Amino acid sequence: MKRFGYSDALATEAVAAGGTLGFLIPPSTGFVLYAILTEESIGQLFMAGIVPGLLLTAFFMFTVAIVTARNPEAGPRGPAISFAERMPALLRAFPLLAIIVTSIGGIYLGVFTPVEAAGIGAGLIILLALAMGKLAWGVLGSAILYTVRTTAMLYLIIIGASVLNPFLALTHVPATLGESLTSLGLGAYGVLFMIVVIYLVLGMFMDGLAMLVVTIPIFFPIMMDLGFDPIWFGVIAVILIEMGMITPPVGLNVFVVKSVAHDVPMMTIFRGVLPFWFAMAGCLLVIIVFPQIALAIPEAMFR
Repeated sequence: MKRFGYSDALATEAVAAGGTLGFLIPPSTGFVLYAILTEESIGQLFMAGIVPGLLLTAFFMFTVAIVTARNPEAGPRGPAISFAERMPALLRAFPLLAIIVTSIGGIYLGVFTPVEAAGIGAGLIILLALAMGKLAWGVLGSAILYTVRTTAMLYLIIIGASVLNPFLALTHVPATLGESLTSLGLGAYGVLFMIVVIYLVLGMFMDGLAMLVVTIPIFFPIMMDLGFDPIWFGVIAVILIEMGMITPPVGLNVFVVKSVAHDVPMMTIFRGVLPFWFAMAGCLLVIIVFPQIALAIPEAMFR
């Protein structure tokens, strides 16, 4: 983007904000961890993340359009590309799109479970890499090592959650907190608003996965007592975690982008993040007002 003349603020924050989508669009580590902590269906959570993920992508695209409309120099127009030039690029992406459709379509049609779909998707990706000559021994070794590290990290989180949950149950912290919130007379959505504010504050200082482990055992029982759908709340929680990833002063994605864009001041990155942060807040509000955005696909597939 710097090569094409994009402004530092727009370029860095488009990357930082866009990087949060992986936490919402399946396969999502956030949904896997939420499912482990709450014993909800991973398949339903994955399906619930599709439409909100696409909606958030549209909000980001709209944000870029507004920023470039107000300041055309922030994102200068590139050269026009004909349809004939676009088709070869689309055809090159077709094998990968076919794997995605196979995995998700197989779950939707009931051909295989989400766990089986993950294995089939991984297997097809390996075959595709072999066919394209991209899977060298060094790449395969790095992929295996990364998989082992990710799996070990998740198991350590699960171990920590298995210690935290009995402690919370014995101390009655969720019940006490729930009684305190409901006694304020705020109503169900008033309590939800307070939980959203708590997440936004925690997102300024904590890592996303750590936030899930600490907060879900406390907030999940409160949400269930208030009558909210557990799958819908999972989507809300994951979006709030995403917002924390780009919220100063400790937005993890911002620091990752800074580690690559050494010449861009941190203040420029944080200034550029504001439009995308508000876009995420707008998307969150829409999903709260219209829960079926997140629940339509899971209800059609699993209920």
